[in-house]
Amino acid sequence: MRVLITGGSGFVGRRLCERLLARGDRVDVVSRSPSKAARTLPGECQVRDSAMGFIETPPEAVVNLAGESIAGKRWSEAQKKRLLASRVESTTALVEFCRALEKAGKPLPSVMVSGSAMGYYGDQGRRVVDEQTPPHAEFAHRLCAQWEAAVEPVTDLGVRLALLRTGLVLDAGGGTLAKMLPPFKFGLGGRFGDGRQFMPWVHRDDLVEAILYLIDQPSLEGPFNGSAPHPVTNAEFTRTLARQLHRPALFPVPAFALKAGLGEMSRLLLTGADMRPARLLEAGFGFRYPTLDEALDEILADA
Repeated sequence: MRVLITGGSGFVGRRLCERLLARGDRVDVVSRSPSKAARTLPGECQVRDSAMGFIETPPEAVVNLAGESIAGKRWSEAQKKRLLASRVESTTALVEFCRALEKAGKPLPSVMVSGSAMGYYGDQGRRVVDEQTPPHAEFAHRLCAQWEAAVEPVTDLGVRLALLRTGLVLDAGGGTLAKMLPPFKFGLGGRFGDGRQFMPWVHRDDLVEAILYLIDQPSLEGPFNGSAPHPVTNAEFTRTLARQLHRPALFPVPAFALKAGLGEMSRLLLTGADMRPARLLEAGFGFRYPTLDEALDEILADA
């Protein structure tokens, strides 16, 4: 199978490329900086700056992971526009690529797996959240909703669409743990605010396997929560991480300090959703790391 990936040089995309190649697939990657991306990806990957560069070798599947980090900078109005544009513009380009394939009389991909995030649901308090839960209207929801809406037109072309609403991705060398590990290793970690907010999480390997599952199962379409079946609160997460590192977690960060330092972006740390992967489980997908202890055992084995 030939698979086209946007965001292939990112934390999840790199592992996805490796897994696809390992099982014998061909991998094409779209990157704004092809030469830089090529240095971080396996040599078998073809990297170009536009999906249109692959129009002569149409993919059978597309995975859309492109998008600027939502936690990279404080949410000024200009930054909010950049976050939205980085997702909607790259997604719209994929829709236009599919239209160009159709116009050229070339085969369209049979499936597109398009990224979204747990932010789709907004702050849900203590409520258990599945794919049918109504969202709470706030910036994170609007961002994800417009991201998802941008890709919906591919269904009119007959492309099966799966939307993957991802939780916090855990693994060594990047993702959520890259920023959390240093203070925790020095015994300086602690909860955010009161710690009652939920943190849906997923091991990077499980997320990659979920993407492959959505590609391979022809009956799966619509939204799927890309998180482990056992989410935890922020307080539970910090206690578990500290215990795994044999360190205390005695330095909570007060909510007022996060609000003062991060503004509206502090909602990423102070709110959450008890998000469950109901549809993946119903479809028969099995998680290798269903609990946080199991995930951290593997990730921190050499820490």
